[in-house]
Amino acid sequence: MNIGIVGFGGVGKAFVKLLYDKKNYLEKIGLDINLLYIINSTVGIYNPEGINLKNLIENLDLNKKLDEFYASKYINTNFNKMIEIKDIDTLIVMTPTNKETGQPGLSYIKQALENKINVVTADKGPVMLAYKKLNELAIKNNVQFKIGCTCGGALPTVNTGTIDMAGADILSIEGILNGTTNFILEHMENNMVSYHEALLEAQRLGIAETNPSLDVEGWDTAIKLLILTNVLMNQEKKLSDIAVKGITSLSLNDIEEAKRENMKYKLIGKTTNDNGNIHMSVNLEKIDISHPFYIVNSKNKGVRYISDTLGDLTIMGGASGVRAASASILRDIININC
Repeated sequence: MNIGIVGFGGVGKAFVKLLYDKKNYLEKIGLDINLLYIINSTVGIYNPEGINLKNLIENLDLNKKLDEFYASKYINTNFNKMIEIKDIDTLIVMTPTNKETGQPGLSYIKQALENKINVVTADKGPVMLAYKKLNELAIKNNVQFKIGCTCGGALPTVNTGTIDMAGADILSIEGILNGTTNFILEHMENNMVSYHEALLEAQRLGIAETNPSLDVEGWDTAIKLLILTNVLMNQEKKLSDIAVKGITSLSLNDIEEAKRENMKYKLIGKTTNDNGNIHMSVNLEKIDISHPFYIVNSKNKGVRYISDTLGDLTIMGGASGVRAASASILRDIININC
């Protein structure tokens, strides 16, 4: 299987290392993955025989950039040239998420599908804005469009909803979909510190970004909820359809009161289908031990589906971080070939 990568940040680099680490495993299951292209916003490298992963990783560990790889075995390239040559089976899109336009990932995905190339994406923007159209394009061209990394990374939220709930109408989706906010809430509770102190600790540990607004204001949860809703409930909802409230207003007094009641605060995204009326929200909820999310701790995530025929299904856990995200991309690649 020949693949190309577009977008080469932290997840992309982790994915290359994972491919190298999992070489023996992939050989055992009969899957030969050959990386031909790596393209980022400024440069691209290409080897029609396959990029040497060991050499690439050694140079990445020395903090060398892609444009330092030019040699007789690496050809300077770009996305358009890759599409023209058309010697890959699957494109991996790991461009940064733009929740307003979905670009540039949206254009890359569309062109790849139109040229009968499978796509696996970690970019949430194109999926939240145009999943239905992109999936229809994939079906029309007899290729696959995989999005598992966009909704919980290592937690198989999409696969569970599409495969394990197949044949059922999903009436409700409920999820703790952001590990950063879950960590902050637990740190507040365990150490009885303010939101700002817990945020600083999350940033110190590298769990929260320098600008954490996407996480703590609830938008990352909303984006993932939107994707799950549109994919699993066959909707075309928009981010503006979701009532969103984050965790920034939670006080230490709120935490203390919840502890006295043996309850916990969790940031929960929720979609319900009430006789065809879809209601979507992201909000802090105070839950007790009877709720399955009560034991979703630290950076872990969880999702719960309630259906008409298969009942109530909850999955929890899933590693966090760039390696876990890259593992969810590899999972999608493997599933394409199953």
